[in-house]
Amino acid sequence: MNMHNDELAQHLTIQERTTADTTTLFLQGKLDLATASTFKQSAEPVVEQADITFKLNLSELSYIDSTGIGILVTLLKRRHQLQAPFVVEEIPPKIKRLFEMTGIMKFLVVQ
Repeated sequence: MNMHNDELAQHLTIQERTTADTTTLFLQGKLDLATASTFKQSAEPVVEQADITFKLNLSELSYIDSTGIGILVTLLKRRHQLQAPFVVEEIPPKIKRLFEMTGIMKFLVVQ
């Protein structure tokens, strides 16, 4: 089991930075079916904090598949239900094109 966790860690690294009114998750690597549960575990506690701005920094994200996009849509919907700010920043060009092709881009607040 440890080997499996080590393999996951090689695909997606998540760092969290929190200030008084913002929590930013920095994603590095791949957000796909193999790493989805790791990402959800990091994101779920932050998503529910309606009194802060939740930011995702994607500057080091190298790949995202339909599972990863689905998680982003779920996060976006939940933050909308809570009337809480959700921001995506520093989207790499190839991922931004994918977001535009799938239609998710028009729903994201991008910095």
